[in-house]
Amino acid sequence: MKTKTSHTIDVLCVGAGTYDLVYSVDRHPGPDEKIRATSFIGCGGGPAANGAMAVARFDLTASFVGYLGHDIFGNAHFDELQQAGVLTDHVARGDYSSALSVVIVKPDGSRALVNYRKAESFIAAGSIDFSSIDAKVILFDGHEPHISSDLARSARQKNIITVLDAGSIHRGTEELAGLVDYLVCSEKFGLSFSGEKTEVKAVEKLSSYAPNVIITLGDRGLVWKNHEGSGRLKPFKVKAVDTTGAGDVFHGVLAACLAQKKEWLDSLRYASAAGALCCTKIGARLGIPTRQEIEKFLAAQKEQSL
Repeated sequence: MKTKTSHTIDVLCVGAGTYDLVYSVDRHPGPDEKIRATSFIGCGGGPAANGAMAVARFDLTASFVGYLGHDIFGNAHFDELQQAGVLTDHVARGDYSSALSVVIVKPDGSRALVNYRKAESFIAAGSIDFSSIDAKVILFDGHEPHISSDLARSARQKNIITVLDAGSIHRGTEELAGLVDYLVCSEKFGLSFSGEKTEVKAVEKLSSYAPNVIITLGDRGLVWKNHEGSGRLKPFKVKAVDTTGAGDVFHGVLAACLAQKKEWLDSLRYASAAGALCCTKIGARLGIPTRQEIEKFLAAQKEQSL
C-alpha cells in the first residue's frame, strides 16, 4: 500500500537514496589482491534517505524526495522506507538503475566507499510539485541539484527552516551553502570551502553564508557558531565498528530537534549521541537509533559525569 503524505511533515529530506553493499574485512586489500569478507549486509543508504529514517525513528514524520530505480535495489530500498514509516509519495521511480555504494569496513570502524549513480537519474527541475507539502524543516544533501536551490528559496519565503548536509564540495552543496538557515558540514567541506586551515577560522568564515554553522569533526566532536555565540562540543565515546552514515544520522536528528524547537545545545547533544550510536553497528541503516535509545544513552552519559 502506498503511504499517503500527511498535511504537515516534520522533516522533508531531499537528496540521495542509494543501496549499500557493506563488506566487513580484516584489512583493506592491496593491489591485485583478493580477500574474503568476514560478513556482509545489504541495506538502503544515502545521506537524505538515512536522514529521513533517522527522523522516523525519532518518532516524527519524515518524507523522502529522491530517485530509486525499478530494480531489485530500488524496490528493496523503497520497501525499507515504507516499513519505517517514511512517506514516499514524492520518491521518483524510473527505469535508470538505482545508485549503489560498496562499503568496505575494517575492524576499527574506518571504511572505504565507492559510489555509482547514472547521470540520467537526477530529478529534473519542475518535475515534482511541492505546493502540497507543508514541512517544518527541509533537509538537503545537495545530491538533487536540479530541484534543491529553487526549493530552498521557496522555503525561505515561507519561513521554513532549511538545513544543508554538506559532506563534500560539489555543485549541489556549493549552490545551497548560502541559501540555508543551518549549514552543517564535514571538516573536509568546512576547510576546503572556506579556504581556512583550522575549524575555528572556518566556522567563522562560513557564518557569512548561513546564520547557523556547524562543522563536525568525527571523533573530535564539533564546533559551532550562531547568534547565541560559538562553541565546541566534545564527542561521545563509543566503540566504533562502522562509521558509515554517522553524519547522515547526525543531520537527520538535528533536523528533527529543530522541528521540535528544542534548545540549541540540547539539539547538538541529541544529534551527536545519535551519530555516535550509529557507529556501534555495521551498516548505516541498521545503526540508526530510536529516540528512546538516544535518550537512554544521554541519561547514562549524564549519570557517568556526576
